[in-house]
Formats: sequence, C-alpha cells, structure tokens
Amino acid sequence: MIDVNVFVVKRIFHLRFKVARLTRKSNIMNKIITKILFENDGSYFIPNSNAVDEVISVNEEVIDVNEKIDDVNKIVMPADFIKHIIKDAENIVIMNKCLCRYSSDCEDYPLDLGCIFIGKTTKKISRHFCREVTVDEALEHIDKCNEAGLIHIMGRNKMDTVWMNVRPGEELLTICNCCPCCCLWKVYPDLSDSIQNDFIKLPGIDVNCDYSKCIMCKQCIEYCTANALDIVDDKVVIDKNICIGCGHCSNKCPTNAMNITYDNQDIQTAFDRIDNLVDYKS
Repeated sequence: MIDVNVFVVKRIFHLRFKVARLTRKSNIMNKIITKILFENDGSYFIPNSNAVDEVISVNEEVIDVNEKIDDVNKIVMPADFIKHIIKDAENIVIMNKCLCRYSSDCEDYPLDLGCIFIGKTTKKISRHFCREVTVDEALEHIDKCNEAGLIHIMGRNKMDTVWMNVRPGEELLTICNCCPCCCLWKVYPDLSDSIQNDFIKLPGIDVNCDYSKCIMCKQCIEYCTANALDIVDDKVVIDKNICIGCGHCSNKCPTNAMNITYDNQDIQTAFDRIDNLVDYKS
C-alpha cells in the first residue's frame, strides 16, 4: 500500500479552479483531464436532511418534516438514501479529516468529519489517514455531518483513486461531506458540460424561494455551489436547469425563504445508477 500524499494535495488544492476551467477552453484539454480525473464517474448531490422542508411520499401525501411519522418505511429522507447504501455495504472506512477543509485551512466546519469510502478498494487506503468502521459507526457519522450542516456527494469518483493511488475504481464508492466554503466541488460550474453531466441532482429534489420571507440578503447566492441563483427584477430567481439541489442555499437562508421539497417516487433509479457504477457490496 502507498500512503496518501496529503502534503502534495494540500499544496496544489488551490489550483483546482484553473484545472476545471481548462476543460472548457479546448476539447483536447477536456478529453485529457476527463481521462485522468473523471473517466467513468457518476455522483449525486444530496442535500442535508435538515435543509428539507417537506417530504412527499410515494402516495403523494405531503408531510411536514416536523410531524411524527408512524410508518417510517414510507418516507425516505435524502440522507436515508445514503444510509440504505451503507447498510448494504462491506469494507467501510472514514477518513480522519476532510482533505478539502484541511487544504483550505477551514475554520467554519469540523475537519474531522471526513469522507466515507466503501468497497474492496478501501483495503488499499493507508490506515494512517483513515479508520475501518462498522455500519452503525458510518450511520452515526452521516448524522453528525447532517448536524454540522454539511451536504453529501455520493458516487464513483476517479479523482479519489488518483490522489490516494488505489485501484480499481469500480470497487470504490465515495461519500463526501461538503461545506459551502471549501468543497472541492465548488469547481462544478467551471467544469465542461460533459463532466457536469456525470454529477447530478438527487431525483425528487426541488428548490423554491418564498418571496414573502426573502429579505434580499443574497446569502443564498453567495453559497450556491452551482451558480444557479441570480437577482432578476429584485427577486431571487432559481435556474432549475442548473440547480443541483445541494441545499446550501436553504441552510444559509436566515429567514427560511429558500425551501427544499423531496419526492422519493424516483429513488429506485438512483439506487440502480449507483449499483451500476460501483460494486460496493462484495
């Protein structure tokens, strides 16, 4: 096993935006960078469950998230999508620190809430930088990330196999726990369309603005990962073709004007996509 070169990653982390922009400058650079860092990728942006205002069950009944649910099996919160995957998994490790926040000297969010990795390839990750955990410990980690206001990005991520120097990628599932200030995926708007197509919104997530509550503080715009928000005619407008449903806008809104609803009717398509991308169960 080869140790993760955290020192090198920390030194080059600030270059991520320049690298991302190169994918838009030429088709050749896009192909090269895709081949090196993004080939066969596929991930979902999953909002913090605390940012969700309403959950719409499969029978289209709208339920207030503060209401006690007797039949919990009929409700799937965004984080429950991740937990379902974890419960089916073997070979789970948690990184001792978030490399993104560590590389950015983040002071706003916990450094110790690192990524979760699942699959046989985790056996090749240096134990200097991660620890093996049980299913219950991984589930508890997700709860801590939600409490801290972090959002999740789950899927197959070639970049992780590169910086950790581990293979194969089809046996490594990544669950990032991202803050709005230091996340690697702040580069998302700078990436080429072809790369962006592999990183998508969780099915059923919808984001809206309640203008009666909006005070035009523009914090939602500042923290939007996808640059999907703008001011038009003195109102916050959401470009839903760009919005990735990360939930940062809702988490940061001081008046709860930004609302997220979740309809889990199409959740099986997300499970199928993850299963096709990564063999994490064996």
